[in-house]
Amino acid sequence: MSTSPLTTEPSAVDFSDGVWGELVGQNRAVAELKRAVAVATQSKLDPAGTASSTSIDTRHAMTHAWLFTGPPGSGRSVAARAFAAALECPNGGCGTCQVCRTCRSGAFPDVTICRTEQLSIGVEEIRELVRKAAMSPLSGPWQVLIVEDADRVTDRAADALLKSLEEPPPRTIWVLCTPNADDLVATIRSRTREIRLVTPSDEDVVRLLVQREGVAEDDAWVAARAAQGHIGRARALAGDQQLRDARQRIIDLPSRWTSLAACLACAAEIVAQAQAEAEAKTAQLNLRERHDLEAALGFTTTGARPRSAAAALSNLDEQQKARAKRLQRDALDNVLTELATWYRDVLAVQVGASHLINMASADRVRQTAGTTTPDGTLASLRAILATRRAIETNVAPLLAMEALFIELHNNDSARPLPSMTPDAE
Repeated sequence: MSTSPLTTEPSAVDFSDGVWGELVGQNRAVAELKRAVAVATQSKLDPAGTASSTSIDTRHAMTHAWLFTGPPGSGRSVAARAFAAALECPNGGCGTCQVCRTCRSGAFPDVTICRTEQLSIGVEEIRELVRKAAMSPLSGPWQVLIVEDADRVTDRAADALLKSLEEPPPRTIWVLCTPNADDLVATIRSRTREIRLVTPSDEDVVRLLVQREGVAEDDAWVAARAAQGHIGRARALAGDQQLRDARQRIIDLPSRWTSLAACLACAAEIVAQAQAEAEAKTAQLNLRERHDLEAALGFTTTGARPRSAAAALSNLDEQQKARAKRLQRDALDNVLTELATWYRDVLAVQVGASHLINMASADRVRQTAGTTTPDGTLASLRAILATRRAIETNVAPLLAMEALFIELHNNDSARPLPSMTPDAE
């Protein structure tokens, strides 16, 4: 297995740089945020968010509302917490003090992190954040509110958030995180300053794994390539053999599609695993939510239920089913994304490229590339993309996966199987 050795030049990843050390490959974003922290530390902002005692060159370095965008794994949430810690830390984000540690863990009283396991962030959650935004900080200089997955904010919730962004309290900082700025309504986008994070290079991810996690360099390269710049994924793959084995089973799927029965069996297995994964993630949470709701409704130890309980319990059941469905879709989307890397590697070899994602399967990739055509490989990639869209638009997962596996087999084989067209639920 061939890997690119790490260069001996100074690393772009500075692991001694306080709270910013975890932001791999984000030099431009870190520099802009550091300027903002410096201005915020030296100046007192007025309610409009402009500095009163800084030069013209730096007075606009700080603002009351930020939008952190970037692809999955680029570190949006990590950047938001690091920014919050640097604002609250008396040393500008040293990374070692109690303030930095509690800010990054979510335990600091003046840093509030909003995240959700639901399909959306509702108006009541945002109104609660807006109420907190209006309060003065308890112990730090700023009240910082971080909204992860801000693209899930509903329209009504966005209206509530907009009011706080239009009339910001003097010591409050909003940080919204989303993959793409276009995922937010224009009125909110226009009132924020965007910080764009990028996909870290393989070299930067390898340095992180080797220097910070103690991973062997060859293993780090395999994990970094497979994770495609997703730092959390790279860490998980480098440290979890079971996760690496599960991913490899996805990459090995094309070798199992030897007949129609095999395609259908693989599809059923994948969908069942996705459902089981979703149920495992939600089982304890569902029980806790139901227990808390029953307590709030005044259920007694004898089993007596208030008359108003039925509607509340029914609403909770619907929310939990929607969450489980989303998690199942996420699991299937992960399978399709990993499967696409296989066909991407095959196409790379077919067109003469050398950079492979699945380094551990390099020999089989080259073998497959020699027995299939670029046109067939492109058709497979298009089919995977179409299936991702179909599942997202509520096509029955099992039918979608069955049809896909048959189509992929046909693209790879001189003996096509009967085709299937998935029907919507």
